[in-house]
Amino acid sequence: MLQRSVFSFAQTTPREIVRSRISVPEIQQRALSYLPDELLANIPEDNNVYSLFQGFQASMPEENNGLKNRYGHNSRGQRLLGEAEDDPNAPPSLVKLRKEKHSMSHRLEMLGVRKHMCATEIHEIDNKIANLNTMRKIVLDRLAGLEQDEMDLERDILDVENRLEDLQEELEDAAALAPKSPETGGAPSTDGGSGDFMSASIYEKLPSSPKSKRRKRPRRLSLAILHEHLEPGSKIKELEAHNDMITALDFDVPWGTMVTAALDDTVRVWDLSAGRCMGFLEGHLSSVRCLQVEDNIVATGSMDASIRLWDLSRAEYAPLDNRINKDGQEEEDDGLTFENAEDAPPPPPPTIMQDCPLFSLEAHMDEVTALHFRGDTLVSGSADKTLRQWDLVKGRCVQTLDVLWAAAQATATLNANSSQWRQTGRLPDASADFVGALQVFDAALACGTADGMVRLWDLRSGQVHRSLVGHTGPVTCLQFDDVHLVTGSLDRSIRVSKTSHYIDPHG
Repeated sequence: MLQRSVFSFAQTTPREIVRSRISVPEIQQRALSYLPDELLANIPEDNNVYSLFQGFQASMPEENNGLKNRYGHNSRGQRLLGEAEDDPNAPPSLVKLRKEKHSMSHRLEMLGVRKHMCATEIHEIDNKIANLNTMRKIVLDRLAGLEQDEMDLERDILDVENRLEDLQEELEDAAALAPKSPETGGAPSTDGGSGDFMSASIYEKLPSSPKSKRRKRPRRLSLAILHEHLEPGSKIKELEAHNDMITALDFDVPWGTMVTAALDDTVRVWDLSAGRCMGFLEGHLSSVRCLQVEDNIVATGSMDASIRLWDLSRAEYAPLDNRINKDGQEEEDDGLTFENAEDAPPPPPPTIMQDCPLFSLEAHMDEVTALHFRGDTLVSGSADKTLRQWDLVKGRCVQTLDVLWAAAQATATLNANSSQWRQTGRLPDASADFVGALQVFDAALACGTADGMVRLWDLRSGQVHRSLVGHTGPVTCLQFDDVHLVTGSLDRSIRVSKTSHYIDPHG
């Protein structure tokens, strides 16, 4: 009551009373100089060799320092530092040299201060970069965990879909085997021996053989983005795959399915997301030299002169199967699960890929060294110096292209057009594949051979449209689009050509 009476008498608030005792500039100074506890707690320790004044002096322009030295503004400071005064009897040249030496020494000292300031700033930047890298690594680990959870959920959805299909099949089988009711016109069943054991209509609905339980192939529904944020050139994962030199590999999508072949006569299918082998593609009599993955279909060309096609969607691969049957008892290990990540996983069971083989294409007389297929068309190259075009719908060869015949035709054309014979290519290398690489786009076929030539074929006419000379060694790889043709050779060179000048797949 007393305070209220005093304030009402003065007709002022307590805040105005306090403000009346402090001037406006002082209030502004206190507001500007106030620092919260969060900023005071993050003040770095002062480990600098030089003081704040020396740093400020070093950051001043050279012209100001020169003016001060010229007009003697810092002479008192120099006397305090213990510097000797100039002798008035000394000659002017000596005084000038002393001043010049002092100026240079001062500049050298300031350069040292600036250099130390730069080093300190670099150290602070390095600390910030290290902190940002640590934060980035934490976020990357979080992203990897989210993608793993996403993949596990997709596999759970796939497992539910498989169980729904199994239940649907059981219901359909039960409905097919159920006796017809009187309403549907069926004859009532009797216990007498006069009736047949099973009616003809029901017998026709029985399957001739038990249905094979095939699971859907696990495929990512969502797009993996973790690899896009990794450091370029960093190793994502390492797989101990084969016991001999790897000859070919291909994969469908990032973190999807990869197929590898090696000289150990094995073809392995890999689950890149789990980093383990799904199974083996068995059927070739020798090592596979080339392969290609196209959606669910895999085409492999072997040294046994055959081409085989496989359907990976028929694989019985269940990465999240808990190995617990319907009775709640744990089944025996099938080789796909292992507890310790550092230990090598056991080999997968041989029955996983037993339903994957589709058919075999056999027409080449020597090993298949290159192949490419798109849609229902496949083109293969062999050491028998031929290219063969296959119809995958009918499973037979529809066209054979003889590379030696094309080379002989080109040589004959050159001899007819010029009086002097010129060689169209180099002598083939016996250690290299005669057909090193090929690619097909619509009706255009590009083929690189051991004589260093790149021949462009028209599959509609079976003729060579153009021959590219330039490599001095066997061509081992090539790739083209609607703009460029890139070829690689054992002569340690890569050549880039304009495909618009050579290839017109649409005629």
